[in-house]
Amino acid sequence: MAMITTVQQHILQQQQELLRSTGCEASGTFSWLLSGITLATKMIEAKIRSAGLSDVLGAAGAENVQGEQQQKLDVYANQALLHCLGLRDSVAALVSEEDEQPVTFNRDAETGRYIIVFDPLDGSSNIDVNVNVGTIFSVLRRMPAELGTLEESILQQGFRQVAAGYVVYGPSTVLVYTTGNGVHGFTLDPKIGAFVLSHERMQMPEQGSYYSTNEANAAGWPQEYRSYLAMLRDGGLGKAYSSRYIGSLVADFHRTLLKGGVFLYPPTAKQPKGKLRLLYEANPLAFIAEQAGGVATNGAGRILDIRPEGIHQRTPLCVGSRREMEALTATLSGAAVS
Repeated sequence: MAMITTVQQHILQQQQELLRSTGCEASGTFSWLLSGITLATKMIEAKIRSAGLSDVLGAAGAENVQGEQQQKLDVYANQALLHCLGLRDSVAALVSEEDEQPVTFNRDAETGRYIIVFDPLDGSSNIDVNVNVGTIFSVLRRMPAELGTLEESILQQGFRQVAAGYVVYGPSTVLVYTTGNGVHGFTLDPKIGAFVLSHERMQMPEQGSYYSTNEANAAGWPQEYRSYLAMLRDGGLGKAYSSRYIGSLVADFHRTLLKGGVFLYPPTAKQPKGKLRLLYEANPLAFIAEQAGGVATNGAGRILDIRPEGIHQRTPLCVGSRREMEALTATLSGAAVS
């Protein structure tokens, strides 16, 4: 029988490294915390698989705090994560795209050591047409009381993340995560109901062949971004790039992680501060990208260095392979691309 490694086993194997790099205890508390995420995502996956056979497709009839139409599966995914994570004593606060305010727990700083920030169902508007969707999460360490309040702990810069990851629900269900010690991918094996290690120490290629962006918005972009895309299409980096755009952030990022290239969501005239959310979309994906050898920027600086001002703060996001991102930086600064 071939030996397998589940995500829980993998996390436990990394406990000593986690202890050295982040100060997290090696008692199993952190792995128990992440098991709440995997349990919730398996619940979400099961609901998605049966979506066409049950009354969970379509709009829920309400808007979330972003002013976006909530889908029924948005509500279910959010409730699943709140339930599974809220039961973990180590959780001090939960921050969701779907909720205006953080959900906090009356746990002292010694017990409630972690804050989980998540987008419960990214790309949910694609559910009705059977296109990939996903879950994105970020784990932050609560600061000691003498260094900051719980609210200040929630608004930490991205480089302070303890862990980050996403699940993409597609032809197979894949979990990708990092604790700052490389990026690892796990595929859900439905026969045993566990995420099994399938992609160890994932690395984004130095250069890819695709760019991913919603070109319908190009007329509202700053000119530098339009020039950059024209350069990619015209072979300015030694090859002519093709366009690939799904419209689910997790799916587009996952392809970029595996195949290389660049994903762009620039500022527009209508949304000069960007559209994607910093805490639970840009930060976790930027953390993963950097751990895999890629680069993530808002067009002016490193995503992980941005100091958050609110839990639903938006940002432009440009993320991808090092070669494409160096060329983007040069284009935005007005330098010649070599």
